[in-house]
Amino acid sequence: MSRRPDADVPPGLLLVDKAGGMTSHDVVARARKVLSVRKVGHAGTLDPMATGLLILGVGSATRLLGHVGGHDKTYEATIRLGQSTVTDDREGEVLATTSAAGLDDAVITASLAAQTGPLQQVPSSVSAVKVAGRRSYDRVRAGEAVELEPRSVTVHRLDVHRITRPSPDLVDVDVTVSCTAGTYIRAIARDAGAALGVGGHLTALRRTASGPFSVDRAAPVEEGGAALVAGGGEGFLPLAGAATTVFPTRTVTAHEAVTLTYGQRIPATGTAGLHAAVDPDGRLVALLEDAGTTARVSVGFPPA
Repeated sequence: MSRRPDADVPPGLLLVDKAGGMTSHDVVARARKVLSVRKVGHAGTLDPMATGLLILGVGSATRLLGHVGGHDKTYEATIRLGQSTVTDDREGEVLATTSAAGLDDAVITASLAAQTGPLQQVPSSVSAVKVAGRRSYDRVRAGEAVELEPRSVTVHRLDVHRITRPSPDLVDVDVTVSCTAGTYIRAIARDAGAALGVGGHLTALRRTASGPFSVDRAAPVEEGGAALVAGGGEGFLPLAGAATTVFPTRTVTAHEAVTLTYGQRIPATGTAGLHAAVDPDGRLVALLEDAGTTARVSVGFPPA
């Protein structure tokens, strides 16, 4: 398929249900191939092992990505107690095995409850965190010793659904985690296992929600791309619909839309935070933010 100008493809968000074994970059590359366009990006990286919701921006919708990736996330996960790994998940080499046979369900649940609230969490060294301009996992793979600084995260909720024992020495715990962006579920597994003295790692991870977006509306990247080309369908949100899902809507007049297109200001919205300015035709004109008595353009979306 020959490459089309990005302007030929409707801008919007693809809500992708990522399969396991793919990096977030792999999904972006596949979307570029499916749509035969260049301008595609993603918000909120998912590890290759993880499945679930990955948000892609196509065309001018890439300008939204910095504003949609910072929302709270929800995950379904399985934590294995009794083993620690180099990556804090099932894909890494096992570092140590310590029998978890002596742990009862109440002790396990209490240990995971301690991983809620405001936390100072150290990301896994095999993560996408940048150290002096390079990804931590790249440094580790190059043989460097990496020690990451703790970061402030908040785990709003951690619900234990099931505790099973796949072998006499191992315990698997199925959980739902609701947390701020930047929280590492792998680190929760690692830290809970360390607190119990048996080690822990993640064996399954699925992102089910990011802010107002749910995996229930997501689709494989090929289906989402087809919906984008068709102008609607599962896995695709048009630009204006995507913005108004995240931000309060401010309907502007045709004259105000032209004013904003030139980067000029209009009267203030009257409430704090970003607003999605939509013209009478339903086109997203800009993301606005009050600055005193006027509203200024924070992100502009000129007509195609």
